[in-house]
Amino acid sequence: MTATAPRLGASPIRRPFAAAALVAALVSLLFGLMLAGAGPASAHAALTGSDPQDGAVVATAPKEVTLTFSEAIAVGDGSIRVLDPSSKRADTGAEPKDLSEGSTVRYGVELHPGLPDGTYTVAWQAVSADSHPISGAFTFSIGAPSETTVALPSEEVGGGPVGVVYGIARYAAYTGFILLVGGAAFVLGCWPRGASARPMQRLVVRGWVTLTAATLVMLLLRNPYTGSGKFADAFDLDGLQAVLDTKPGAALVSRLLLLGAAALFIAVLFGTYARREDAVEKKDLTFGLAVGGGVVAAGIAATWAMSEHASTGLQAGIAMPVDVLHLLAVAAWLGGLVSLLVALYRTPDIGSRAVRRFSRVAFGSVLVLAATGIYQSWRQVGSWSALTGTRYGQLLIIKVVLIAVLLAVAWFSRRWTARLTDTAAASVGAEATDTAAAAPGDAGEASGTEEAPDGVDPARAAQLARQRAVLTATKKKRIRDADPERSGLRRSVLAEAAVAVVLLAVTTVLTSTEPGRTEEEAGAGAAATAPAATGPVNLSMPFDTGGQNGKGTVRIDIDPGRTGSNELHVWVDGSDGKPMDVPELKVALTLEAQEIGPLPVVPDRLAEGHWSASGVQIPMAGEWKVDVTVRTSDIDQVTIDENVKIG
Repeated sequence: MTATAPRLGASPIRRPFAAAALVAALVSLLFGLMLAGAGPASAHAALTGSDPQDGAVVATAPKEVTLTFSEAIAVGDGSIRVLDPSSKRADTGAEPKDLSEGSTVRYGVELHPGLPDGTYTVAWQAVSADSHPISGAFTFSIGAPSETTVALPSEEVGGGPVGVVYGIARYAAYTGFILLVGGAAFVLGCWPRGASARPMQRLVVRGWVTLTAATLVMLLLRNPYTGSGKFADAFDLDGLQAVLDTKPGAALVSRLLLLGAAALFIAVLFGTYARREDAVEKKDLTFGLAVGGGVVAAGIAATWAMSEHASTGLQAGIAMPVDVLHLLAVAAWLGGLVSLLVALYRTPDIGSRAVRRFSRVAFGSVLVLAATGIYQSWRQVGSWSALTGTRYGQLLIIKVVLIAVLLAVAWFSRRWTARLTDTAAASVGAEATDTAAAAPGDAGEASGTEEAPDGVDPARAAQLARQRAVLTATKKKRIRDADPERSGLRRSVLAEAAVAVVLLAVTTVLTSTEPGRTEEEAGAGAAATAPAATGPVNLSMPFDTGGQNGKGTVRIDIDPGRTGSNELHVWVDGSDGKPMDVPELKVALTLEAQEIGPLPVVPDRLAEGHWSASGVQIPMAGEWKVDVTVRTSDIDQVTIDENVKIG
């Protein structure tokens, strides 16, 4: 029989729920993003400043180098290294000193005394409070810039093959959690008879195995992931001990302990619970398993919430329980969806009642996801510019689109569910009529408990009865599979599961991406402190001293126009455009933003109308004011100025 799509006209009252959930989820998520306001960074620490600054040229060697971050970080030996032009360590090698005060996070390292002139490289590496590794480098110069032989790593910390495997383990961990929690919740809340179905048992057990294996891999790779990037360091006992002393390491160990309790839960669910026949006893056991399993599931979810994005930054005390609810809702929805798919394809006896129950669970999960998603989006993005201009925001948009597609497909699944309900009711009535009309011998044959005829071996009779039972179950499954409503539901649920796989992949990448709010704030800070583009500076400034022959133009060249030593040339042209000699010419440089200067420059006369000065030191990048004083007679003098960016 060919399956036909359900009518798009009138439908039961329950049908608009999915459409309402879709609209509510999308509108709520977008509205939540619009509520963004100013606030501290949410996660992923970023370098916001340093002393000396990037690209600065200092006259004398500093005693220490300090780095300022947007939020708390974890550092250790070698987290901040200062390298001289020949790649040798210029710092003392001691562990960075914590110089933090109040909300300002600052660390510093002492330098060796008497460092020679040249360009020095500062390479830093740390672990953000949300468990993700961060790194970077910048340079400063003593006296004057010089060539350097320092070769920095071509990839950031947390990348390379170790980063790829660690990322796969993260995805596998989320997948295992969803299958374990969602599958168990589906059995307990939607289809209790599924506890004795082998496909359901295998699904939940595989979820447990996947989550356990992924957690072990992440624990072993944590040291090389945040450090050297070498697989061999996974078995470094000292490194493993250091990991156990960190918040992410403690979270992974706690997850393993909770998985031990989850194994006991699985044994009871598919053992004692599946065999229990008494309705009252089974109801009591269901309540106990629901409470115990809920506690274990929440605990496992908390191992993510307490060690990643939710654990740091804005409103962490609220963000962590919200994150736990979000993860549990994802597991109930997507894990239940996979369980329903397995039941529809692999078991012949799942009924419409279980499907209707899951439909209600999925609807409730969507509401929780919408509410928690609003809060998480506001907290991690914070503005429309961060939503569209950062990688985190763009991934979030993709996630919202995938959720919209998933809900749209789920809407069709609910319509198939409504038709399956009506068909199942008619099928039950027909089966009851057939049973009443059946002969007693037929009933015994169907049950597989008929007595063996005289002269027939009981063992052989039992074997025949089992064969008849298998044939009966196969026939029953064939009939159910041929049902158009069931076939339509299977296809729509399969489409949901396919979208869910992609959604889970995007979510996994999202959890390891720097939040848009932090990236935007870090970008603004970097723009304020980054050196301007290098290149010769050319200025042309007209002047008028007010006396006879007092008008003209001053042209200035500063080469190479960056921090450090520069050549300065000044030409003075008269109003006729010809070189003009003046009795006195002075130049001064001022960086008003940092209250540096004025730094006087006294150029030497080279030729008529041409002056020059070499070795002009510009200590810091920024917007400098160039003051030029021109005197054309004993009493006629003027000072002109112009601002220019020097990097």
